[in-house]
Order: sequence, then structure tokens, then C-alpha cells
Amino acid sequence: MSLPTVAGLTGARCFVTGAAGFIGSSLVRVLVRSGADVLAFDNLATGHADNLSGVRAETGKDARFVHGDVRDREKLARVLPGADFIFHLACLGVRHSIHSPFENLDVNARGTLSVLAEARAAKVKRVVHTSSSEVYGTAKQVPMTEEHATDPHTVYGAAKLDGECCARAFWRCYQTPTVVVRPFNAYGPRSHSEGDSGEVIPRFLVRTLAGKRPVVFGDGSQTRDFTHVFDTAAALARAAVTPGIEGETFNVGAGHELRIDELARIVAAAVGRPDLAPEHIEPRPGDVLRLFADSRKATRVLGHRITVPMADGIADLAARLRALGDDAIRALDADIVVRSWT
Repeated sequence: MSLPTVAGLTGARCFVTGAAGFIGSSLVRVLVRSGADVLAFDNLATGHADNLSGVRAETGKDARFVHGDVRDREKLARVLPGADFIFHLACLGVRHSIHSPFENLDVNARGTLSVLAEARAAKVKRVVHTSSSEVYGTAKQVPMTEEHATDPHTVYGAAKLDGECCARAFWRCYQTPTVVVRPFNAYGPRSHSEGDSGEVIPRFLVRTLAGKRPVVFGDGSQTRDFTHVFDTAAALARAAVTPGIEGETFNVGAGHELRIDELARIVAAAVGRPDLAPEHIEPRPGDVLRLFADSRKATRVLGHRITVPMADGIADLAARLRALGDDAIRALDADIVVRSWT
């Protein structure tokens, strides 16, 4: 499975916050492979330095890493000058916001404001602000266009919406060029199974590879729209170089609605364990019940497209997890239970 490349980035100086996270680490690879010079910025609170260790092997070139927090304006002011494009992905996740709402809001909203303020001072060409489908809450009409009402269920969703509003305000008030991208559920290499950042597909894979039933919160009727992270990262990269889209907002999804209980069965079958039926437990607070993207605007304007079929993406992630070995799989499974479900 090869990394995509995006035209128009050769020689561009790109600054990526949250670069050691799941989507950020794939974006770094896409940018480097596309010819950009990348400064990867992360405080490693939820990201992992190992996520950036394979960049040279996969792209032929390194990204430079700087340890830092997006709320630290002095540090941003030192490292941002000279950047052409900022990709802002640093955040704390949706589950984190349930038990730590103040910290979540501080990082996701005030941190975004800090990045925007220093982007303005540095006179960058564009800021691509990575928001989330969580700003919508549960779908009221499907598929969901960018004009769908925003009604976040969690402080995370509210903070992401706050960040969006600030990004658009900086364009309107200060002419700082900004674009907002709302990714729907991504999956793929370096996705997290553990802790507050855990995503459902790697969680299901870890459980089934450990010989255990995938755990579904609630009755499993909730739906999501899954996109491979390579396709998500390519859309983010295109949002930096597509002309004339300042102030715009784009959904990035696959346009395919899938029930979570059906996903559990697909994952179990993919690892050769169709006998592992989902185990249902109590619903989680704040869970969105339905998400289904209309990404036609991103397709039309950005050239967004799905290049990785879901079956191939799940098989690739399963192979990567298997390569870690049985002991690592068991450790990941234990980490899910200890840190996230109790």
C-alpha cells in the first residue's frame, strides 16, 4: 500500500502540529513524499515519537522534529517564521473530554487560537485547521453536507467547533488564510487502540487477534463513515495548495455508512475469527449515534478521492498488528481494558 503524493508541495516549508499522532504522522509522510520540507511539532502527550521513526525509510527523507506545546506562543513564535503552510492537528481526543473537559477545551480551543495568532504574525500562506465530524453531533439528515447543523455532544466537539470559528474569524478579520477540514472516522497505520485516543477499528483488531470478542458500546446500531488515513492525509495536503478556498470548510469521508456491530463482524472475519461475535456493554456518555459524510465538495474542489478500499485497509492494519507478535497484542489488549474501559 503506497503513500499518495500531492502536486504543488515541492520545496514547500510545512509546519505540522500533532505530527506524532495518528493522522499527523501519515500527513508528515505524504508531505515529505510530495517534496515538502517538514517541521514536525508535538508535545508527545498522546502522540508517539516512534510514529515518526520510519519517515526516511518510507519517503527517502527525514522530517525535522521539535518538541513543543501549541499553547506555548513563545515557542511557536521561534519556530514558525519561514513556514509556508501550517497543518494544525494537535488536540486531545473525544474520550479525554469526558473526564478532563477543562484541559480538553484549553488545548483544543486556546491552543488553536495560539497557532492562528502566530500564523498571522509569521504571515504564512495558509493554515489548514483539522476539525472533526464530532462538531455535528448525531446526524439529522444524511448524508451530511458542510451546511448540516452543528450540535456537538461533547466538550471535544464543542472545542473543535470553537477552533473552526476562530480559524474562519482570522480569515475574515485579519486576512490570515485559513481552511477548515472536517475528517470523518479515519483508520490505518499507527492508529491507536489504547487509552483516550483509541479508535474502534484497531480496538476491534487487537481484541480479535488476541482471541477475544470485539466490545461494542450499546446495541451497535450507531453508524460511522470510515476513511483510510492515507486518503485523509492527502485531502489535508490538497487543502493547502488548492487556490481560492480561503475561509472554506470541507468534509472528508468515504461516503459509506456502516453500523458498528457490522464493523465488528467484518473485522472478526478479516482475521479469520468469524466465530467472535460482538460483546455488547453499556453505551458511553456523549457517543454520537449516526455519522455519514457527504464529501462531494471536497471531491469537486480538492480532488479528494478514496484510493484504499476498506477491506484492503483493514487487512493491511491487521498485518501490521500481527507483525508486532503475540506478546505485544496481549499487552495492547490489556492496555485497552485498564486505561479505557474501567
